Amino acid sequence: MGFKNFIQYFNSYQFGVTIKNTLILSIYSIVVGFPLPILLALMCNQMRNKLLKNVFQVITYLPHFISTMVMCGLIIIFLSPSSGLFANLARLLGMSFPNIMADSAAFKHVYVWSDIWQHLGWDSIIYLAALSSVDVEYYEASTIDGASTLQKIRYIDIPMILPTAMILLILRAGGILEIGFEKVYLLQNIQNIMSSEIISTYVYKIGLQNMQYSLSTAIGLFNTVVNVIVLLMVNFVAKKTTDISLF
Repeated sequence: MGFKNFIQYFNSYQFGVTIKNTLILSIYSIVVGFPLPILLALMCNQMRNKLLKNVFQVITYLPHFISTMVMCGLIIIFLSPSSGLFANLARLLGMSFPNIMADSAAFKHVYVWSDIWQHLGWDSIIYLAALSSVDVEYYEASTIDGASTLQKIRYIDIPMILPTAMILLILRAGGILEIGFEKVYLLQNIQNIMSSEIISTYVYKIGLQNMQYSLSTAIGLFNTVVNVIVLLMVNFVAKKTTDISLF
């Protein structure tokens, strides 16, 4: 009797849809969004002009402080097929601009790449902090030995940030079904809902709009259990392969 809400969700049409969409957005975000902050940190660490480095860091950090609601508003305005920035540019070139926000297939790209642009610089801070602990003598010795910039990155920088990167990867994998509700919900519309309906938006609609609190709680618990299992599995694999783990 206590599992009836779980069974109801598992047997519903939305089960496959929400799981698939959540996994697509999450895995896409990890595959693209995990290595890019590392690359940015490595590039920034190699900058020798302090003024240029500071300006570059400020420019890449600033989007992080834009609120999710403002960010979604900007995305909708820029991608508007009638009056958006890109539509006007396309019109000047004699081309038509498609209604991207109405395209289910394009939703995941809009979500992931706008998220990367917003948080790329901020996510690189922890890697820059790890690189700042590298003894300068390593770089001086490698320069004397004739090492190139790429060789310094490969043999000094990457080994230094590898433990940090592995811990963050484990944590991200442990939240594989935890896609933020607010941004997806604000970008969602009736035309892209087949690609934008994820677990968190479905829980919101079931729990707060339809007042099915027991069902929404069951879905949330299922979500948490899956995340914990994935976290334990990834942590186990990381410990066996790299000897780096959370516990």
